[in-house]
Amino acid sequence: MNILEIIAKKRDKKELTKEEIEYFVSNYTNGKITDYQAAALIMAIYINGMTDSETFYLTYSMANSGEVLDLSDISENVVDKHSTGGVGDKVSIVLLPIIAAMGIPVAKMSGRGLGFTGGTADKLEAIPGYTTSATIQEFKRNVKTVGISMITQTMNIAPADKKIYSLRDTISCVDSMPLIASSIMSKKIASGAKKLVLEVTYGKGAFMKTIEKAKILANEMTKLGNSAGVEVKCVFTKMDEPLGYAVGNTLEIIESIEFLKGRMKEDLKEEILKIGSNMIYLAGMGDNLEENRQRMIQTINSGKAFEKFKEMVQNQGGDVSYLENTNKFKKAKYIKDIYSKKDGKIIEQNAEKIGTLACFLGAGREKKEDVIDMSVGITLEKKVGQRVRLNEKIATIYANSEQKLDYAIKKLEEIIFIKNIEKN
Repeated sequence: MNILEIIAKKRDKKELTKEEIEYFVSNYTNGKITDYQAAALIMAIYINGMTDSETFYLTYSMANSGEVLDLSDISENVVDKHSTGGVGDKVSIVLLPIIAAMGIPVAKMSGRGLGFTGGTADKLEAIPGYTTSATIQEFKRNVKTVGISMITQTMNIAPADKKIYSLRDTISCVDSMPLIASSIMSKKIASGAKKLVLEVTYGKGAFMKTIEKAKILANEMTKLGNSAGVEVKCVFTKMDEPLGYAVGNTLEIIESIEFLKGRMKEDLKEEILKIGSNMIYLAGMGDNLEENRQRMIQTINSGKAFEKFKEMVQNQGGDVSYLENTNKFKKAKYIKDIYSKKDGKIIEQNAEKIGTLACFLGAGREKKEDVIDMSVGITLEKKVGQRVRLNEKIATIYANSEQKLDYAIKKLEEIIFIKNIEKN
């Protein structure tokens, strides 16, 4: 068996066997298969798809490429949450401290930015000193002592997925249903939580552009999870415009802090409550979703959620003084407000285009070795459907390059589409 034969077989739309997939996963993980050979196979999978059997074998090969955690010594009700990706999606950063403050243990391994979507791990690292790297022993100890730990994927957890995940981003093979499903579920199976809420996004700023495709992906991930003894609940989020108002690592951390302090933006609040109420349900801590929502709001208003966030950050080396005073965060060199050039109504703020523009400014990666600029990004002032006046501020761009700033100004004025409103 060799990788060239496997690439050719998938190129020719033939089904790979369990042994062939295991051979690829094992030998790419240990470095015997090169990046360019793996890229060829991933591209063939992207173009030709995978059967249910192939997706199953890929998922379990990646899950078992490293250590599979057992969290039963912490609790039988450790709950995890994962999103299929979006623009401005800071749900995990806001939601999980709320859940932990309610006495439900949270063990969260987060991904890094992929394509035009940001990564939770990258955003957390915008907090000076916060480390997302930890050994498995440290991770489990954090969950036991603090009730929550949020780290990036360790080298010992699904290492095959970590390599394939980074590679997909650099060869434009992100939005593939079998690759998304196997990537997410391999990590979740290996991470050890037996309760999982999946936020499946769809729309202009998501990898699944329609609710129909999102439901197919959700069904695929649910089957993969259930077969491994993971109880899965899926919720759906429309992602035509960014979630919340901030896009960019530091900017999203600041928005998250404001939320946990009780200043809740309405669209983000709805997503937090929808997902969180289901996490509480899965943990066996409340069967009534509406009552769960109200308990979450009480936890925020009492200050307990913000205190839990501070506790987690401090426990993982972060400087909590930045959470108490967000003016301490490093600011971009160039900060430019954008104003409406007419009276009207905002018709569109395409999430994918805004995410891509933020990535261009440096908030994301165009190549897997790129270093993210934490201070850059975009903040919006309005939501789709809202009125704007001539010369009213509609956005702010944060950049560290004059050339990138000039380009971003022109692009953002095209992306935020304002329609004239006829006067009576």
